[in-house]
Amino acid sequence: MQVVLDRDVRVKTEGQPIRARVVQAVYAFDQIVIPANTQVLGKISEIKSVPGLQRTLAALDADFTPTRKVAVEFNELILPDGKHIAIRTTVTPGSGQVIQFVTAAEEKSKPGGVQGAAAAKARQAKIEAKRQWEEAMKQVKEPGKMQRVKRYLLAQLPVRPQWIDAGTFYFAELKDPLEFGSEPITPEMAAAIGGPLPPGSVVHTRLLTPLDSSSSQKGDEVEAELTQPLLDGKHLVLPQASRLKGTVVQVKAARRLKRNGEVRMVFREVAPPDGLEQRVEASLEGIQAGRNENVKLDMEGGAKPSTPKTRYLTTGIAVGLAMASQGGDRDAAGGAGSQGGKSINRIAGGAVGFKVIGIVLGAAVHSRAFGAAMGAYGAAMSVYGNFLSRGQNMVFPRNTGMMVSIGPRAAPKGASETTAPANPPKE
Repeated sequence: MQVVLDRDVRVKTEGQPIRARVVQAVYAFDQIVIPANTQVLGKISEIKSVPGLQRTLAALDADFTPTRKVAVEFNELILPDGKHIAIRTTVTPGSGQVIQFVTAAEEKSKPGGVQGAAAAKARQAKIEAKRQWEEAMKQVKEPGKMQRVKRYLLAQLPVRPQWIDAGTFYFAELKDPLEFGSEPITPEMAAAIGGPLPPGSVVHTRLLTPLDSSSSQKGDEVEAELTQPLLDGKHLVLPQASRLKGTVVQVKAARRLKRNGEVRMVFREVAPPDGLEQRVEASLEGIQAGRNENVKLDMEGGAKPSTPKTRYLTTGIAVGLAMASQGGDRDAAGGAGSQGGKSINRIAGGAVGFKVIGIVLGAAVHSRAFGAAMGAYGAAMSVYGNFLSRGQNMVFPRNTGMMVSIGPRAAPKGASETTAPANPPKE
């Protein structure tokens, strides 16, 4: 289940109750068993301590309450009809962040013909998926403008409370199966399932194979599972739990000079549960990614984080303050005005180097060299962190939601397909 916190949670103690909502309906074969917007109850199961070295470094940067890792679990569903169902879940590693839905860049296609109609249908499916995502996010009670300003000011304090933001996503896997009854499939129903993939088909899937540009290799196998059935009108083509199988075709690890990692995957086969595989052409059309990762999808389905342009502004401010900390130390003849200017310069150097602690030390320690050293340190760290350090790796946690367009793969001329279709027509 994909669940999202519908309001901010202030982290206090282990065992603290939390409330979330199911983002996308959960299907079994071709039936919805857990509707979207179903309430989910859980608790904070663990608040992890911060390692000593990390705490010391944070304190040097005037942060005496560094962020602690918080583990959660979910233990109850409240269905729309009021029925309560006890559940046991495991939260997938890599979840627990605010997620956005990213769609691939549009490819210019020639109008008209079967190809143009299929592209238009896939484009319409992306628009509809985006609309559904935005509709689901309307249930999240995000803080208002004044509350965001207040939270920002609190975040600048050396001692502050910790919050889990509204909109934080968790991928919760059930430890035990849930029973929603059964429905027999008659031979007539079974014979009606399958058939050729409609042009412009788009499927919603979850990634079963976690990927990381720092460790994944070209040629690694990738699997995803359909989270919703694929229908052609009222005809069921692929039920939920059908598998997409493919490989990693390109991977680049993050490198120095802020060069980010990249992952590109393709799916070449689809197989319904207990069915035969059929070859397909597939491309990644949309993906769920952390809001802070700034992930971009290209027209060929490659995904990579992008570095925010705000790094130029923050680095410019840091360098400007460092330069200000270098000036002012003429001689004692300047009087009180000169001393005030030197004090401001020292404070500027302290601010860019060690924030609040730097400001206090810059005002207390009457040494131009000390203030200049702190300013230079802060500017150097800003330049290194924003331009020289290693970039960000592209990470796809298990259960990442994806939208994939699929269609039958054309066989080469003069060759015959060696793989049978999922459900061959009967005579």
